[in-house]
Amino acid sequence: MSLYTRRWFVACGGAAAATAARPMMSLPMSVPIGLQLYSVGAELQRDLPGTLKALRAIGYARVESSGFGGVTAKEFRVRLDEAGLVCPSAHMPLGDGELGKLFDDAHAVGAHYVVSSALLPKKPEGQEATVEDYAMMADRLNEIGRQAKRAGLQYAYHNHNFEFKKLQGGRIGYDVLLAKTDPEAVAFELDCGWAVSAGVSPADYFARNPGRFRMLHVKDFVATPQPVYSLAKDKRPQGTELGQGHIDYKPILAAAAKAGIKDYYIEQEPPFIAMTAMEAVGVDYRYLRAI
Repeated sequence: MSLYTRRWFVACGGAAAATAARPMMSLPMSVPIGLQLYSVGAELQRDLPGTLKALRAIGYARVESSGFGGVTAKEFRVRLDEAGLVCPSAHMPLGDGELGKLFDDAHAVGAHYVVSSALLPKKPEGQEATVEDYAMMADRLNEIGRQAKRAGLQYAYHNHNFEFKKLQGGRIGYDVLLAKTDPEAVAFELDCGWAVSAGVSPADYFARNPGRFRMLHVKDFVATPQPVYSLAKDKRPQGTELGQGHIDYKPILAAAAKAGIKDYYIEQEPPFIAMTAMEAVGVDYRYLRAI
């Protein structure tokens, strides 16, 4: 194997034979499995209370919000309570304007974590981000995190794939964020699917950055011949149900447990090809609970 192929093999969890050789373990029932509601966004818009109750019937105990299904945060909380769900984490547009109202909404739905993804400065088309851009973003994340702390919340950063692309000079943007953010102000929610698709090992990040990761996104993709760093529609990998793609989560979850990570949120990237979104998140839940 080439060095690249070996790294890709490890990041993807190894070959099928290696997977088969490992003993099966089930995720303890004491570990609640959550769902990032982006996966069923259209369903929430059509029938908010019915969709939440259906998720609880599948087995989900918690959800992570991405908007509130077309209602206010307070009404969303009522619907959560009716369905028997909790919402410990809320994805929010934290780069836009005043944060107080967003923090109020997070409290209203019962969240402890407020989460955003990249807040990089806008660049001319075709111009790539620099180390300085990531350093500027780290400063912004620190400020958001401090404001969240004052509001009784914890800020967490959620990645995609592009943060793992090497920048000019060889540094990785995600590593700049880890190095330049205050551990007290900024936690990290590692999206394992995007990370593996970019050719990196979640387990390595857990080991090298103890205490920084609090939550995981668990998703799968159809395999690509090489790492992908783009979110462009014609370049990004195709999402699929857990167990149907190329990511082996057994070693990732074992490393996460060793690192003390206890919050897991399934997320499946649309479009849904083989089944409906609700059917897919049922498959995802059963797969993650079983492995």
